[in-house]
Amino acid sequence: MWTFPLCLCLYQCHGACAEVDSDTEAVAGKGFKLGCISCKRRSEVRGEASVEWYFRPKGEADFFLMYTYNEDGPTIESDQFVDRVDWNGSKRSRDIQDASIYLLNVTFNDSGTYRCFFNRILSYENYEYNDVVSKVVHLSVVGKATRGTASIVSEVMMYVSIIGLQLWLLIEMIYCYRKIAAAGEEALREAANAEYLAIASESKDNCAGVQVGE
Repeated sequence: MWTFPLCLCLYQCHGACAEVDSDTEAVAGKGFKLGCISCKRRSEVRGEASVEWYFRPKGEADFFLMYTYNEDGPTIESDQFVDRVDWNGSKRSRDIQDASIYLLNVTFNDSGTYRCFFNRILSYENYEYNDVVSKVVHLSVVGKATRGTASIVSEVMMYVSIIGLQLWLLIEMIYCYRKIAAAGEEALREAANAEYLAIASESKDNCAGVQVGE
């Protein structure tokens, strides 16, 4: 009965957009994703966007254009990045919100500051609005992967949580054992008292029978 409404809902719904910051440490000789996400404030507004990536090497003063992506596809604008950049953003859509790119075979010369620009046209009922959004990524290239502070703190907290849960479980087990033991002792006392009363009552009845016989 609910098949048609459910299918209609799934057809009309779009994936949620979340602006997640890019990682900032790459390992030489490996690949690295440069993240750049700009979500529209109103998802129902139709939009089109083109993307430009600029790069300023570490120690340099000026940026230069390294990569563009528009309705005609990607273009590598710098010899330094020829055959080393892949588009990793929004697919099959001119309404680009994810402009991430993937660097292949990262070198130490790739250290520096990257800036991505969204050149977006938002189409409203009676007019169009040009919007430019920029994101910055400061990239460091290292010879060997290092663990970040957040990763270390997360692991420590995980172990603390595990130890805490084990202690809590041990305390609960001791408490339940004592409670069960106390209940058992109480049951034994009640059984002993009941048996004593039964014997006493039987003795009393026997005494009364002897007196009547006499």
